Amino acid sequence: MSNVPHELAEEFPEFVEKMSEMKTGNAHFAKLFDEYHEVNRAIHRAETNIEPTDDFNMEEMRKTRMRLKDEIYGMLNG
Repeated sequence: MSNVPHELAEEFPEFVEKMSEMKTGNAHFAKLFDEYHEVNRAIHRAETNIEPTDDFNMEEMRKTRMRLKDEIYGMLNG
């Protein structure tokens, strides 16, 4: 698979080790992490026309990604 933009390791390079620890030690964080990656990959597939979608769905997916990213950052920074 090609490089998918907005991967969490690229977004928060200072927290790569902490993310790894939290994925195994915090079930809620692991769920958010997985959900973020699912949405991020769906956005990437839509943007590259692998799985095109309409503008409304794209906007909703981007909002979901932003909400998840904010929540993940809050947990990492807390």
